Amino acid sequence: MNTNDVNTQDFQELIERYLDGKTTLEEVKLLVNYYESFQQDHEWVEELGPEDTIKNRMLINILEVLQDESPKVIPIYKRSFFKYAAAIVIFLSAGYFFLNKDNLNNESPTQIIVNNNIKVGSDKAILTLEDGTNVTLEKGQQYISDHIESTGEAIVYSVDQAKLKPSIAYNYLTVPRGGQYHVTLSDGTEVWLNSDSKLKYPTAFIEGEDRRVELVYGEAYFDVSPSTAHQGAKFKVTSGLQDIEVLGTEFNIKAYQDEDSIYTTLVEGKVMVNYGTTNTALAPNQQSIIVEGIPSINVKTVDVFTATSWRKGVFSFKDMPLSKITKVLSRWYDMNVVFVNKEVEAIKFTGVLGKEQSIEDILSTMYNTNSIPYEINNKTIIFK
Repeated sequence: MNTNDVNTQDFQELIERYLDGKTTLEEVKLLVNYYESFQQDHEWVEELGPEDTIKNRMLINILEVLQDESPKVIPIYKRSFFKYAAAIVIFLSAGYFFLNKDNLNNESPTQIIVNNNIKVGSDKAILTLEDGTNVTLEKGQQYISDHIESTGEAIVYSVDQAKLKPSIAYNYLTVPRGGQYHVTLSDGTEVWLNSDSKLKYPTAFIEGEDRRVELVYGEAYFDVSPSTAHQGAKFKVTSGLQDIEVLGTEFNIKAYQDEDSIYTTLVEGKVMVNYGTTNTALAPNQQSIIVEGIPSINVKTVDVFTATSWRKGVFSFKDMPLSKITKVLSRWYDMNVVFVNKEVEAIKFTGVLGKEQSIEDILSTMYNTNSIPYEINNKTIIFK
């Protein structure tokens, strides 16, 4: 099928195939090419669906398909997928950015790399057993005990041992900066831990009693085994002063030590957020925000993909200042960031970046869209 032969109906059918996950690599390229040519002369057609929703879902599908197929050559587009008058887009095999033109820096930029020691993050964690023993978990290293097994990329606890143990024993899983890890608890609940995070949990749950875990700090995505499979036992997560009651659902908690807010984002199901004497129920696509020192819970509707994309292997930023973007990246790449020019901190980006990208690729993308002068010196990035 040639790009020139594609009409609106063909385009809509391709979108539907995208959303169903049925497109081939060639169809991906065709759709991207048509997306570009169609928007040169036409406004968005309402029959195709909501523009923002389609855009976000299509772009993540593009990334996933391209990563699966591992193509050697990916086209780079310098014109926006959509006719945004105030934006430009650079589309790469692993990421893209939108940037307001008002932020463009027309001065002669510099890119200096003295000695780049910044590495892409990987699967790694420290498992602390009940007796205080620390076990290093890394990709390629297997660990097996009586009821624990780790492949190096994830750790799995065997079926609930509560009938064999009258008391609860706790383990800790600590993920350092530059790491991520996945754990399956003894009740079947799955937890994905982001960089710089720590989870406390029992090695087994007592049947019929509340299943309690604690996100000591950091960020975690929970896919909870429903209470109906555990004699109605509720699942509860404590993080700081916040307590969440779960019946069976998927949600994300972000509670980093260097931030004064706790963010809970509900993907599906239902949770009750408790904070002091205040409590509120979240519906899917809602996020609760608790700010230290403020005795209330703020709830807003959010883009779930942006809030939880890290679990899918990408970072999604929506109109986010560079200062906050680099805070997220610094955890994954275990690096330091210095802003010599404080004005650069406020420059806002919207886009998606693959977690497998090197830091040089990411900075090059920013450089191509805004020409921000920077220097990489060992494990420090300096924006000038």
